[in-house]
Order: sequence, then C-alpha cells, then structure tokens
Amino acid sequence: MSNLHDTLRRRVDDGTVPGAVGLVARGDDVEVAAVGSVDVEGTAPMTRDSIFRIASVSKPVTAAAVLALVEDGRLTLDAPVEKWLPELAKPTVVRTPSSPVEDVVPADRPITVEDLLSFRAGWGFPDDFSLPAVQALLAFQQDGRAPYLQPGPDEWLAALSRIPMVRQPGAAWLYNTCSDLQGVLVARASGSSFPDFLAERFFGPLGMTDTAFAVPESKRDRFTTAYTPGEQGTLEQADTPDGGFSRPPAFPSGAGGLVSTADDLLAFGRMLTHDGLAPDGTPVLSPTSVSRMTTNHLTAAQRDASTLFLEGQGWGYGGQVDVTPIDPWNVPGRYGWVGGTGTTAHVVPPTGTVTVLLTQVSMTSPTPTPLMREFWGCAAGRS
Repeated sequence: MSNLHDTLRRRVDDGTVPGAVGLVARGDDVEVAAVGSVDVEGTAPMTRDSIFRIASVSKPVTAAAVLALVEDGRLTLDAPVEKWLPELAKPTVVRTPSSPVEDVVPADRPITVEDLLSFRAGWGFPDDFSLPAVQALLAFQQDGRAPYLQPGPDEWLAALSRIPMVRQPGAAWLYNTCSDLQGVLVARASGSSFPDFLAERFFGPLGMTDTAFAVPESKRDRFTTAYTPGEQGTLEQADTPDGGFSRPPAFPSGAGGLVSTADDLLAFGRMLTHDGLAPDGTPVLSPTSVSRMTTNHLTAAQRDASTLFLEGQGWGYGGQVDVTPIDPWNVPGRYGWVGGTGTTAHVVPPTGTVTVLLTQVSMTSPTPTPLMREFWGCAAGRS
C-alpha cells in the first residue's frame, strides 16, 4: 500500500472518519486512495467517485465564475457592485470594529467587484468573533455546512444590507460572506441562474458531471452521509443522502453550496494549472484570470490580522495563496482552500500538482484538522 493509502487508513481505523478519498496528481501521474465507508454503519465502501458536500471548496469555483463575466465584458474589477446589487448602494459601517451595531457611519466609497473577489468588501468574519457587528452577522448567516437553510437570494441580500459592515471597503480581509455575494452577482450580471451559469461555463466543458448544488436520486447511492464530531470521539449524523442536498436549494451558495467528487475537483484544478484550458483545449478561463485567482492580493498587515484562517498565508480570488514556506506543503504559489465539511483542494501551478482530500466529518474550527495536515505532508513528500 502507498503512503497516501496508509495515511487515510490510519484515520479510518482510529474512528476519526468513516472514510476518505485522497487524490494527488502531478501532470499525468495520478494516485487515488479510497478508504473506509460512506457512513459509520459501513453500508457501502468509499469509492473514487463517491460524492461529498465540499463546503468552502466551492469558493474558487465561484470566483472563477465572476472572472468569466469580467472576460465577457459584463463586469469590470473596479465597477461598483451596486449596479447589479442595488441593495448595497448605501451600506453602513460600524464606527470602529468594536462599536455597537447602532453606532455606524456611511461607507467611505462604493463596494467594487474586486472587493468581493479579494474578500475586502466589509462583511465577513475576522479573527475576533466577539465583535458586535460580527455577532449580528453570525446570527444572520446560517451554518455554511448547511446552505440549504438559507432563504432565497433576494431575501438574503436584503437582510444582509441591514447589517452594518465590520470594516470599510478595502480595509480588511473578512471571511466567507463575499463568496455568497459573488454568487448573487453572477446570477444578476449574467441573466442566468447561478447553477446554470456554472454548468454551462465550467462543469460541462470540464466534464465535472457530479458537481452541482443538489444530488439527484440516481446518484445518491454514491453520496456520503455527513457527520460532526461528538463527545469522546463519537460521530453525530448531520445530514443524509436523502436530506438537505436532495433538492435544489432556494439559495445556491457560492460560499459553500456545491457537492463534488475527487475527479471533478481534479478537472477544475487541472484547468488552473493549464492556463484555463479544458482537456480538449477549449479556453474556460484566460491565463490572466487564472493568474488573478492564484496571486496574493493582501498586504502583509491584512495577512497578519487574519492568522486564524490564513495562518500567515495570502489570499487570491476564492482561495488561499501560500507566500511563506511555514510547513513542507506551503510552497509559494500554492492555491486552494478547505471546506468546513472536511474537504480540501489545492493546486501548485508551477509543478502542475493537484491535491484533493474529501471526508464527511466536519471541522470544529477554522484550523485545518490533523488529517488534512497529514494528507498535505504526504502529498508534499510525493511532489
């Protein structure tokens, strides 16, 4: 057995996860290990094509959709988003990050498309969750691991517009909310639904046949059961194959609403490592867009203020960009992200490396799990 298989097998055997799928690709050399079961009862073995809720691994896909519209000329990076999201035309900002939500001032400039892409629009989660405006956002924002609980996009956006921003536009990196705003922006700017736009521009050309916002009945035998860690090492059921993802959601969440497989995420990663090209050579994104996605856009001060999520690394559009070799896997230029449902996907464009880890046990904090770190270490050893 390979190191990849053994790495996953240890965490299945100790009960950390019921099963896992790991994939490490460098060029045409692809290794995949599928270990354990789709649920704790062991009703079916985990397979290479098992389907997972990928949570925030959705974020790079959403950012790519925005950039596709920039290429089309329907959006520009410096355009104020109020043209398409008029609910955000006059946002307010708490006077200081620690101010009460009633103590607000007007935003000092409009929110731009680039603010959304770089997570610097003003809404989102900083390292300090105790701030009053962050508490208000937490009360409004449903658990990102259950996006099917959100109201429809219009209702969601109207509610968000009544919550003051934590920081002025452009001032700070704040997690999560901007990806959901990107999804609404794509729908309104394209004139299509967000799911249809992704299917037409990305999932179809890239052959991502199992990536969507819901799992049809014909595929649910491959859909894993989701769990959260319980007390004393137990796993508590969070969602079943016939649960929240069994029908299209009211709110197709750009921040965390997709399901996918290891090979579908490999296809998306290979597109990024091949300058935006599909397997048949069709351009899906331009090299310029891929470069924008995978280049750090944060200042050193903004990175230092977001160590809970970024651990000292940078942020591109839709994902983390490594800038400092803190650990063996932090190769400068490595791009990707983690999902709160226990998923990760990264690319290293200079080497053509793609790594994907899919599990069905959710994270308990923004800190990557020991299994994620073990997987990254294993993948770094291969590359």
